[in-house]
Amino acid sequence: MALSLRSIDLFAGIGGIRLGFEEAFGEKNIETVFVSEFDKHACKTYAANFSSPDSPSNAIGMMSDNPYIYGDITKIDAKDIPAFDICLAGFPCQAFSMAGKHMGFNDDYKGMTRGTLFQDVVRICDYHKPKVIFCENVKGLTIHDGGRTFKVIKGAFEQIGYTVFAQLLNSKNFGVPQNRERIYVVAFRNDIAPDAFEFPTHGGRKKVIRDILDPAPIPSKYYLSDVYMDTLRKHRARHEAAGHGFGYVIRELDGIAGTIVCGGMGREGNLIIDSREHSMVPTTHIKGVINDEDIRKMTPREWARLQGFPESFKLPLADVHLYKQFGNSVTVPVIKAIAKKVRLVLDMENE
Repeated sequence: MALSLRSIDLFAGIGGIRLGFEEAFGEKNIETVFVSEFDKHACKTYAANFSSPDSPSNAIGMMSDNPYIYGDITKIDAKDIPAFDICLAGFPCQAFSMAGKHMGFNDDYKGMTRGTLFQDVVRICDYHKPKVIFCENVKGLTIHDGGRTFKVIKGAFEQIGYTVFAQLLNSKNFGVPQNRERIYVVAFRNDIAPDAFEFPTHGGRKKVIRDILDPAPIPSKYYLSDVYMDTLRKHRARHEAAGHGFGYVIRELDGIAGTIVCGGMGREGNLIIDSREHSMVPTTHIKGVINDEDIRKMTPREWARLQGFPESFKLPLADVHLYKQFGNSVTVPVIKAIAKKVRLVLDMENE
């Protein structure tokens, strides 16, 4: 029997989790009925790639530039959200820093520190009781605050009637050349929860950086200047002298990238040497000249490929926003592989 499910996309970013679920279920079998994202630039990329759901007309906090994407989730009343079967939530973890210190594992989730955005996921799911809750977060979530944070998360879902499964997975095992470990949480409503849930371990053909490069010639703006390279070398030398591991990294084309991130040394942590033909004439203002070692940063489209986004995914904004968005996003093939396993459980429930 064909599934006909409704989902909501909370802390949606640019839609990577939604994309993975749509690829696993088929767009006709899963309908997104509500979207929430606070970052206005992420909203623009999301809106460029996904059609509008039928959103409730009286909800609060809609993003003015994108009238079907809702902003501050803390201001959205759960009753204003349409009924749904699957909650997708790539919630931020920053607000958990004090959560474990202020509540015991058996405390009511409503007693969490105000502003803890995870609380809004639980609040909304407690009201609607969807079949499945899916979350993705950083690797450190399981050990954050001595493991207390994850116990709070698991306990909150259990308190509102869910069976929780979690697994650490690495993107490099799912057909993308990126070393990226993330924790994935799947919570099934107790009445349909399986005795066990088997996460996928791998999928897709193994790739290296060379496989995801843009065709030459690469615009000269991606090649670093000699002055900037000198600055990076001095920066790394200072950290090495202090016993730290920070600094730029040049990745082998036949190897894989490190985790792409939006801040700090995100781009400089995944530099490559690309000796294919390219212009040495700068198209942006730089100090010095383009380096003669062919060292460049990857392009936003290459970062999109590192996260497994399809070539059809539109990149409507300036590079600075796109790097942040893909660094903050998810690896789509990993999401798809997990979503296929979720669908197997729901198929059995639907028989």
